Amino acid sequence: MLTKDVSEELKSVLEGLQAQGKEPTVALVKARMSTSVPMPALITTIKSWKSANRVPKVEVATQEEPTLDRVSQLEKQILELTARVATLEAKLTE
Repeated sequence: MLTKDVSEELKSVLEGLQAQGKEPTVALVKARMSTSVPMPALITTIKSWKSANRVPKVEVATQEEPTLDRVSQLEKQILELTARVATLEAKLTE
């Protein structure tokens, strides 16, 4: 499973809230994140930020390619391979 480090994004969101004079909450942080982060990770990060102005390393699972994209890639690959097989069969019968 592939993961993505979102620590820097969390840090910039928390610094932005601090610059605005707002107390970071799960709702405020979650609303400003472009990546979906699990609730327990947000809570741990906010606690760490409030106590030590530090963001722990947070990684989330990346989304796999949408199924439709994957299917179209596989269909294209099948067409290419079928054409190659036909070419090879034609060479064998010559």
